[in-house]
Amino acid sequence: MSTELNDPLKTQGANPVGIDSMLPLPLLGTVVAVQANYYHVQLDALGESGVRLRRERAAEQSQEPGGTRESGVASGSDSTQATTSNQPSIVPLMLLCTRRSRLKKMGQRVMVGDRVEVEEPDWDGGRGAIAQVLPRRTELDRPPVANADQLLLVFALVEPTLDPHQLSHFLIKAETTHLQIGLCLNKRDLVTVEERDQWRDRLQQWGYAPVFISVHKAMGMADLAKRLDDRVTIVSGPSGVGKSSLINWLVPNSGLRVASVSGKLGRGRHTTRHVELFELPTGGLLADTPGFNQPDLDCAPEDLANYFPEAQARLAVARCQFSDCLHREEPNCVVRGDWERYAHYLNFLEEAIARQEALNKLGDSEATMKRKSDRDGEQYEPKLEPKKYRRPSRRVQQQTLQGMRYDLKDASLDGD
Repeated sequence: MSTELNDPLKTQGANPVGIDSMLPLPLLGTVVAVQANYYHVQLDALGESGVRLRRERAAEQSQEPGGTRESGVASGSDSTQATTSNQPSIVPLMLLCTRRSRLKKMGQRVMVGDRVEVEEPDWDGGRGAIAQVLPRRTELDRPPVANADQLLLVFALVEPTLDPHQLSHFLIKAETTHLQIGLCLNKRDLVTVEERDQWRDRLQQWGYAPVFISVHKAMGMADLAKRLDDRVTIVSGPSGVGKSSLINWLVPNSGLRVASVSGKLGRGRHTTRHVELFELPTGGLLADTPGFNQPDLDCAPEDLANYFPEAQARLAVARCQFSDCLHREEPNCVVRGDWERYAHYLNFLEEAIARQEALNKLGDSEATMKRKSDRDGEQYEPKLEPKKYRRPSRRVQQQTLQGMRYDLKDASLDGD
């Protein structure tokens, strides 16, 4: 069998490239961005310096008349020889890929952060096809990111002013992901040392150790960067706190748009529209996510206390009298007390109970939602109204046309 058939870089045409080292198969990579039905896949590093290819076609085109070729390099010109040997092109480590139709038929979703297998690469066009999605270590629906290691919540101390209730809402949502949580407070240069120490003591009572930074003044950035090395980190938080500015500082070539805080509302403006992974210079990936001011809580009422470190600390040393205690007015409850975020817990509990009651109504046979099962589990989707979206049968169409003809005939007779 010809060696050209086993060469993944050989394309149709006469000798398109020459190879210094062979690509390992299969080709593996990470999905770093999703746009409609296209996926940007960053291939794994191939060797110490990547796979380098000499473009023999360029050598042939630059060969002088009468010159000879030795080992694929034109020797008729010293300058040509230096160009082809000293400036080899590099296989692109980023491919724009589509998803195989069989994956779509299987209901296989491709998410940012997925480890995938790519086949049929077109190196000249920078394209390929995703043939397989490897098993995920972790998976989040909002933001849709796979294989993340930790979640970094970014808030601003001022501009916009740090809201304890909003921060608590984000922290509870982050706890439901079961990822390691980091808390970063930006714009430390705009507050006093006393204010910063008050927030540090306050958040430590909540069970978190924040990192205080200032992207504008480059303060505390080295400490934060160490926590991101060799890890896949999801950056999340409300709008206007400096997430895009932070990523632009950590990844200088990311080029994310930034916007100032609204003067009327005192809130940030949305600049990030989709999820995208950026490679850190020191190793690791950052996932930038669209900012939103209030994430949805989708936990069950009985599980809510598990996402408050203060409540967990109390349950670690004692137990409530009732196993189904919701920690409101039940007797002998060890969670109920004077800790700061207990008021937040009661507020979130009401939201969780209301959501649970709404879900229970979906069990009614006359509900407007129907249950659908697939490989990812069970989910609910809206029912279509009966017969409203059903295409009429051919008999009905013929009867309608026949009736229209009779009406037109009667109308013409009346006109005579």
